[in-house]
Amino acid sequence: MKELFPLKQVKGFAFSMILTGIALVVYFFNLSFAVGMTILLVTAFLQASLQLVVFMHAGETREKGAIYTNIFYALSIALVTVFGTLLCMVWGYA
Repeated sequence: MKELFPLKQVKGFAFSMILTGIALVVYFFNLSFAVGMTILLVTAFLQASLQLVVFMHAGETREKGAIYTNIFYALSIALVTVFGTLLCMVWGYA
């Protein structure tokens, strides 16, 4: 019976709720912009990682190396796009 209970998913759900609660602290306690954004970015990254690994089963196949490589590539492209946009439009380098 123990192997039928989805303990990993229950723990993942509980941790997701904790991360959501931490993100709500930013709203309810009216933290400064820098502290609030830092907390939100960290909790968002952890939440996305947790969802990917626990609920989307990213590391449970034979092709997990290819899956993680694709995730790294997509994250790299996203970061280049975001920081390239900031560089051109906000910081004035064009």
